[in-house]
Amino acid sequence: MSYPKDVFSRMYSGLSKADDGLLYPKEEEQDVDLQEVDETLQTNIFNTMLSRRSQRKFEDKQVEDSKVEMIFAAADTAPTAGGFQGFEIYHVKDPEIKLKLVDASNKQPYVNAPAVLVFCMNPERIKMNFPPNIIKKFSLQDATLAAAYSQLAAHALGLSSIWIGMIDEEKVMAALGTSYLPSSILCLGYPQKMLQPKPKRSLIGLIHEV
Repeated sequence: MSYPKDVFSRMYSGLSKADDGLLYPKEEEQDVDLQEVDETLQTNIFNTMLSRRSQRKFEDKQVEDSKVEMIFAAADTAPTAGGFQGFEIYHVKDPEIKLKLVDASNKQPYVNAPAVLVFCMNPERIKMNFPPNIIKKFSLQDATLAAAYSQLAAHALGLSSIWIGMIDEEKVMAALGTSYLPSSILCLGYPQKMLQPKPKRSLIGLIHEV
């Protein structure tokens, strides 16, 4: 796969299988269901948010490249400090690296999922005149928002996910071979069964007017 700079603007730029195809340049044997893409883009965001549930048990089934691409596109739309996108995404495909991430995540076995995305901070991308600690905070927020948008997009695409925040940052960095500090790992796949959302806090207790 290759990754154009502005994904959504190119989604309907052409219907051929050449480099100006529907999502990203496709291999000759890959097809994209236009109706499925249309339905996805018209998904009610409130239904998506209300029905999402963390899932730790995935089917032994690979996630289609076209869906992974749309998840990346969603991450690309997330708001960031100054629009500088101070984050990086690592799409982990190597089985050995996945096992290293399991070890780096307090040995949580479901980190070895069909699709694994690691969201990292890259404060050097944020060209703003603020102290380093503020820039670092911006970068952490950028990476977190990108992961959140990705998680909602995954659910809208019929996938389930589990957000991993308990990580040994040094071990994750060593596994990825990167100097970027990881903020979270998002594990994705097709659920073995759909789970019902858990009750949430009452808005009366959640909202504080001052």
